[in-house]
Amino acid sequence: MDTLIPLDYGTLRVVWWALLGLLLIGFAVMDGFDLGIAAMLPLVARTDAERRVTLNVVGPVWEGNQVWLITAGGAIFAAWPLLYATSFSSFYLAMMLLLVALILRPVGFKYRSKLTQPAWRNTWDGVLCFSGVVASLVFGVAMGNVITGIPFSFEVSTLRPVWEGSFFGLFSPFALASGILSVLMLCMHGMVLLAWRTEGEIARRARLYGRWFALVMCVLFAALGLWVSGSLDGHVITSVVQPLRDSDPLQKTVVLAAGGWMANFARWPWMWAAPVIGVAAPLLVLLLLSIGRPIMAFLASSAAVAAVITTVGFALFPFLLPSSLNPAAGLTVWDASSSRMTLWIMLLATCFFLPLITAYTAWVYRVMRGKVTDTTVQDNPHAY
Repeated sequence: MDTLIPLDYGTLRVVWWALLGLLLIGFAVMDGFDLGIAAMLPLVARTDAERRVTLNVVGPVWEGNQVWLITAGGAIFAAWPLLYATSFSSFYLAMMLLLVALILRPVGFKYRSKLTQPAWRNTWDGVLCFSGVVASLVFGVAMGNVITGIPFSFEVSTLRPVWEGSFFGLFSPFALASGILSVLMLCMHGMVLLAWRTEGEIARRARLYGRWFALVMCVLFAALGLWVSGSLDGHVITSVVQPLRDSDPLQKTVVLAAGGWMANFARWPWMWAAPVIGVAAPLLVLLLLSIGRPIMAFLASSAAVAAVITTVGFALFPFLLPSSLNPAAGLTVWDASSSRMTLWIMLLATCFFLPLITAYTAWVYRVMRGKVTDTTVQDNPHAY
């Protein structure tokens, strides 16, 4: 059957590495502004009417946006089973914290306006703010831990992942800084959307906060880049890479090297486009918000989010999950995937369903286009 597959095993692995990155970018861009708006809800919207307007900007679409995360999780499970098993074992308690935040979010959306008492609504506003901040922070902390390496290894006979870290050990200085970058980035993204989709005081505050978040995000992203290039050891494969070999993460040798995560940028200079955009796009957001071009600012904000994630992917390649405990056990594109047949069948399904999902999402956003105001909220009996 493998002879009927037009792509070789190594190519399919790279294709699925790119698709995984695309799904993560899709989630961060589409659901990121939901989290950013929730995190900033008490500050950007001061009255109950303003908060209802703010919530109704994302209310009709947040559930569909979250599908990107579910799809990414399913892709990891099917295409990268070793990555799925290892990452979920390593981040178990962090994942539980994330799930609590993500479970509370829909409850907050659905129940917030069921009663009119200020205490009731303020409580749910606090829940939504908590869910936005915590989820954004955990995503960034997880990414920071991927860069520094996770303390795991494998049982030689069963390839069962063995994690030897602790929950609080996940919150290293670099990981915390990455978490703060994630919060800043998604809050910027959310404020840009509010500047586009609302009017009056909400839009004014969103432009103000969005400009500040864009500036601080740009500075922190550049600082973390210098940190990675100057102080963090990167993982470098020293054995012969065999892209067509069956998955087995214990068949390679890896060493730690100062500035190792910058090697790909030296080998393929075109990759520098990602970090350059990651620095330039937030500055463009700041400029466009200042001159009153929120739609263009949203596109620039989306580019900034995509560039940050792409930068991490380019730096780590071919690693998916480096190991700080045993570098040779780190998972790479070449030794953590499903079979060639599985990857091919999944690719065919993706090529069929992803355009349909994208077209449906575009249609939904077209239907929901336009400004959200206090009048539109009051006139809509289904509003949050």
